[in-house]
Amino acid sequence: MTGTPSVGPLLGLVLAAFTVVAVVLVRLGGLGLARDMATAAVRAVVQLSVVSLLIAGVLRSGGLTACFVAAMLTVAAFTAARRISGRSARTLRSAARAAGLAGLAIGAGVLPALLLLLATGLVPLRPVAVLPIAGILIGGAMTATALTGRRALDDLRQRRGEYEGGLALGLPARDAALEVCRPAAALALVPVMDQTRTVGLVTLPGAFVGVLLGGASPVQAGAAQLLVLIALLAVESASALLMLELVAAGRFGDGRASG
Repeated sequence: MTGTPSVGPLLGLVLAAFTVVAVVLVRLGGLGLARDMATAAVRAVVQLSVVSLLIAGVLRSGGLTACFVAAMLTVAAFTAARRISGRSARTLRSAARAAGLAGLAIGAGVLPALLLLLATGLVPLRPVAVLPIAGILIGGAMTATALTGRRALDDLRQRRGEYEGGLALGLPARDAALEVCRPAAALALVPVMDQTRTVGLVTLPGAFVGVLLGGASPVQAGAAQLLVLIALLAVESASALLMLELVAAGRFGDGRASG
């Protein structure tokens, strides 16, 4: 299709060049992410190659599409949980528990929004339409969940005295925790708000470009992108706030518990 990159050696060379540049820059900057950056690039190549081969078969069946969406949600839950818990989830049981909590927060944002889009017919009940929308919503919810959880736990550890001061004043543990870590949810929502504010002025996001390349008019592409962006505002807000409540309730107790 016109407008898409050609698959071949040149594409591989350019991808390798971008990866090397990213790795060199973070190494020179002393960020300690060189290995993670390289691993992320390699994983992206491998995973998208496999998905590209599988997707044609998946899109032929509504059941397979549903299974694929469930798999994306599961991977998102474990990814967010790993970012939130770090090394504290040392056992399979603790990792699964953290992933379950993260999955609850992600699903609380994604599932109602996806059901609304399907029920109204704005997203046709066809695998080729459902799968990309579900992927975008899950990805946004995963990011908001991970950022909120990680920052909230960090705030509770670093501002321990403020939390204990709230307890001393008679606040319930949840309320004392929220007083300390509530700004974490606000910070986690900054990226999606900035993306929405600057759409069309700074960037033309993926949904717009994808619909445009698919042969739709610019107006139709704009409508599709607006639907995705505004949905993401709601989805990420719901996921971030539920994760904030879970942290404040001590479900990731290494940050809030006093013991």
